Amino acid sequence: MLERIPLRERRDLLIAWLAISIAFTLIYIRGGVNVTGLIFFFVMSLLTVGVAFILHELAHKFTAMRYGYWAEFKKDNQMLLVAVVMAALVGVVFAAPGATYIYGNATRAENGRISAAGPLTNLLLCIPFALLMLFGGGLIGIVGLVGFRVNAMIATFNMLPISVLDGRKILAWNPAVFAVLMVASAGALFWSLL
Repeated sequence: MLERIPLRERRDLLIAWLAISIAFTLIYIRGGVNVTGLIFFFVMSLLTVGVAFILHELAHKFTAMRYGYWAEFKKDNQMLLVAVVMAALVGVVFAAPGATYIYGNATRAENGRISAAGPLTNLLLCIPFALLMLFGGGLIGIVGLVGFRVNAMIATFNMLPISVLDGRKILAWNPAVFAVLMVASAGALFWSLL
């Protein structure tokens, strides 16, 4: 499977993973933290935000490849910089680290399914993180909560039916699938905030 991810794409994924993990770490350490806390929050960001982002993008890629299209993630340096700077200065992360580009003329149904793969992956990732949150306790419970919330946020954001986001393509393909994914994403996000 790794041979289907070219070196340039691996590099872009790694840079984007590190950048959004740094941005979220900056959010968590606002107000100060010691070196141990800094390391903990960075590792937690790598495992929660990073995994959510990487698997979301790879889900798009491999679903597109299943339909016979070439797909590749490309980082957006400007948006990565915006994410880190906004986290440092304002305490907000707006992360649009790049996108997975599909090469070929996908049908509306194929494009809808390829788009649905990302948010669906994040919803599936909510399950193990929710289990950690509910049954882990202590630091493990915190990692579970953050992982659950981040995956719910990524799924919900990507389901918005605007611009180039997944929701627009899913809605154009199948309004019923859009409704189910949107309700599940928003419901998970709401639950994570309680």
